[in-house]
Amino acid sequence: MSLPQEKLITIDEFYKMKENTDSILEYIDGVVYISPSPSTKHQRISGRLYAKLFNSLEGKECEAFSAPYDVQLHREDIEEDRVVIPDISVICDKSGMEDSKYVGVPTLIIEILSPSNQSNDLVVKLNLYMKYGVKEYWIVNPMLNTVQTYSLNDEGLYDQIDVVKNSGTIDSKIFTEFTVAVEELFKD
Repeated sequence: MSLPQEKLITIDEFYKMKENTDSILEYIDGVVYISPSPSTKHQRISGRLYAKLFNSLEGKECEAFSAPYDVQLHREDIEEDRVVIPDISVICDKSGMEDSKYVGVPTLIIEILSPSNQSNDLVVKLNLYMKYGVKEYWIVNPMLNTVQTYSLNDEGLYDQIDVVKNSGTIDSKIFTEFTVAVEELFKD
């Protein structure tokens, strides 16, 4: 007896599905993922990071966006697009801006882990963002009070730049004015 196979859908089917729901949906490799509502701690962390990042980019070419905002990952040399909703993204190439989404590759993405999405953000999205060429990826873990940062190297692979737990600072390699005090980030 064989196991039932997942039914894969097209990106057009995904967008039709999205029109009929208020759920937060992502589309990766033909599969639709439903994101849970974020916790209070998640929202506090996201708000602090977004405010700090937004202020550090004020008056500059790049712009920060917070969830829910669709990012349709697109590169000419990759056959299929994927649709993700990062907690925070920084977009510098604004040619892909549309009314309700961005089509292209953000420069920086920050994901905040939830108990239900850890493997998706730690494995699936890390590899996806690396494949599409997101230059910097931060993973914020409120369960362990850690921040991991990755930077794309010349070979198109992620190098882990830093892991900070509980206290200290974390700095963006690309946006040097964006520095975060970890103990402030995780305070209640």
